[in-house]
Amino acid sequence: MPKISTIGAAMPESSIEKLYPYANDAKQRGIHVFHLNIGQPDIEAPEVALKAVQNFDCKVIAYTQSAGLLSYREKLATYYQNVGINITADDIIVTNGGSEAIQIAFSSCLDQGDEVIVPEPFYGNYNGLVTGCGVKIKPIFSSIENGFALPPIQEFEKLITPKTKAIMICNPSNPTGYLYTKEELEQLKEIVIKHDLFLFSDEVYREFCYDGTRHFSVMELEGLEEHVVLLDSISKRYSVCGARIGVLISRNKEVIHAAMMFAQARVCASIYGQVLGEAACDTPQSYFDRVISDYVARRNCVVEAINKIPGCLCPNPKGAFYTVARLPIDNTDRFCQWLLEEFNYEGKTVMFAPATGFYSEPTKGVDEVRISYCLKVDDLKQAMKCLEEALKVYPGRK
Repeated sequence: MPKISTIGAAMPESSIEKLYPYANDAKQRGIHVFHLNIGQPDIEAPEVALKAVQNFDCKVIAYTQSAGLLSYREKLATYYQNVGINITADDIIVTNGGSEAIQIAFSSCLDQGDEVIVPEPFYGNYNGLVTGCGVKIKPIFSSIENGFALPPIQEFEKLITPKTKAIMICNPSNPTGYLYTKEELEQLKEIVIKHDLFLFSDEVYREFCYDGTRHFSVMELEGLEEHVVLLDSISKRYSVCGARIGVLISRNKEVIHAAMMFAQARVCASIYGQVLGEAACDTPQSYFDRVISDYVARRNCVVEAINKIPGCLCPNPKGAFYTVARLPIDNTDRFCQWLLEEFNYEGKTVMFAPATGFYSEPTKGVDEVRISYCLKVDDLKQAMKCLEEALKVYPGRK
């Protein structure tokens, strides 16, 4: 029998989704499962976006330009200009979701064997995307003790080798919700210029910043025009995860040219998703004001509840809709599976994402879980009660 590729064999399993069979079995037994494992908002998408798709009257579903609809890219350029990012439509390539944007960015800028420094914990799918490109992540540890702030720049210096080609951040962070300050990004700028690196910035959650904070993009930093590749998506911004539309943005013309070759190879992104995304650019600020208010209430519910449980620690994130919590448990993968297989409280249980999947090695994050607070407050209160009761009886409690 022929063997699969080395890369195929090395592809990691998603910690966000690997426990679904146990969740499905629990549901078959009549257990209600609160899904705090995945960043799937339950908030309705903007009406202007939904109507655009409903009213899209086209007899032939044709290809679009590989870079994306020009009208959409022009609308996007205006959107970014309004948040302080001065770009044009020619700096944008529309992709099939943020994941393809990352994949094309890696393939355009990095060779096999090159290294990317990434603060960890990081979005688990980065592991799979770099594996598929033959690239290596060099993790730099950030600590729950200080809310997962950017590690000291001297720690970055220690990791730089002749193979180092880029640094990657997610701002605000999935999985931690940490929001990088302008001062932290200025420090990154210095090391990027000093070592002539690319800086990949995943800014999918830019709209979701709390407690009076403001999102500051690396594309607002002067002097990094040739270094920055911005990666973005409409999935979380407008609660349209299934639309699968993202963007790759760079002022570096060589990067855009190379990325276009990859974009042409896969032909184009979905026209329906682009029609939705273009209309979504007209979403009023009042929509985001309501959403942010809702997420603050959800965040507060989760963070306050966890920190009241003996032995738990949960930082208060300033952005996105995730947090990583430390629990008094022996093994997060075992605990999360046990919640679905053996535990319920009044017919309910919780599905978390084991934090081990958000680190470079399975030996890290063994007492942490990533929590997505995308559910309504009433559901989150019940989920936190389930967690509290579960920790009282879990056999592997520390």
